[in-house]
Amino acid sequence: MSQQNIRSVSVIGLGPMGQAMVRAFLAAGTEVTVWNRSPEKADAMVELGAKRAATVAEAVAANEVTVLSLTHYAAMYDVLRQATGELRGKVIANLSSDSPENARRGGAWVRSHGAEFLSGGFMSAGDNITHPASYLFYSGPREVFDAHAELLRPLSPQEYLGSDDGLAQVFYQALLIVFHPWMLAFDQALALIERSGNDIDRFLPYAVRSAEAYPFFMAEYAAAAKKGGWGDLASFAMMDAGAQHIIDASEEAGVDPTLSRVAQEFWRRARAASAEAGRPVSIFELMAAPASS
Repeated sequence: MSQQNIRSVSVIGLGPMGQAMVRAFLAAGTEVTVWNRSPEKADAMVELGAKRAATVAEAVAANEVTVLSLTHYAAMYDVLRQATGELRGKVIANLSSDSPENARRGGAWVRSHGAEFLSGGFMSAGDNITHPASYLFYSGPREVFDAHAELLRPLSPQEYLGSDDGLAQVFYQALLIVFHPWMLAFDQALALIERSGNDIDRFLPYAVRSAEAYPFFMAEYAAAAKKGGWGDLASFAMMDAGAQHIIDASEEAGVDPTLSRVAQEFWRRARAASAEAGRPVSIFELMAAPASS
């Protein structure tokens, strides 16, 4: 690759995800300038070949595109306020997690300083962005994404969702809604196995096997949601009873059943709402139109 064709990018924020991004860029032959609030986190990246910026302003000035990997959007303001004079004509790709509305406000703030903006959300196996299942949502102006998609391609397969700055976070947070309870539920399941005197390694293949049915359930629930949601009174009663069995099994083994109690409460809310309405009122319906506080 000739010198004039070498791609370059700045990365601000060197937590586990930021460092993973720097490694991916460097592996693709991209020149990377890095900055982090704690300078020592840049040391390992510099050893790999990245350039260290002494200030945020220096990092932003170094390249047309700056990728942010921060805890939330509030950190973006803290960081970029140190470089507002350098933002004009630049592109900020914020791949940090936050709410859709915070992403929209962040995009408006960046543009108010003369820069372009893209929002992103990593769907990855932790900080393993090279995992085959990893991909990256983007949203923001199509022309900005198209102009820089090739530069950003080393990070993960790209899924451009639309011009709304908040859209990447809508999809990203929706998937995290599924993932967080799953993490907790799986820990509860493993605790039940272990506290019952059984072998977690023996249980694991059955857990993986059961997960193969999840795509079926997802498709069924998605189809039902478009018609108002899954279930009827008999189904809700069955799930209420099933939740109680899980609670009993957990308590017998000395395992915290809090998560299962929350699930049971939803089934009971569906039963009560259905009885009051004289028709099935699904949990999807309850969640999509929560009672005003």
